[in-house]
Amino acid sequence: MKALTANRLTDGETVFWKKGLWVERFADAEIFDDEAVAEDAEGRAKAALTVVVDPYLIDVVESEGLWAPLAYRERIRALGPTNHPQHGKQALGGDDIVALQHAHGTARSSGRVNLIKRK
Repeated sequence: MKALTANRLTDGETVFWKKGLWVERFADAEIFDDEAVAEDAEGRAKAALTVVVDPYLIDVVESEGLWAPLAYRERIRALGPTNHPQHGKQALGGDDIVALQHAHGTARSSGRVNLIKRK
């Protein structure tokens, strides 16, 4: 399973492909189960670089009944900055954010995203 991600040119925000448009929340991203369809979407995104920079496919896994990026780096990009839990997309909360925070995958650590928690 794959998703397509990039960074928006106007503000650097991490965005995800959904049927030809770019959305901000990973939960809204289109998940591809066909490699050829995913590569076609990536090709279309790379051919129209007026909104985003460097679109690329990422692997996704199921986490708590929802999808999450497999790579630790991509989970951090989907959650927003790690400087404080009330910043970025993680501040929005919801089941999709919890799934991203608890996802396991490739990482040098335990594979969990444990963002800074202030007391």
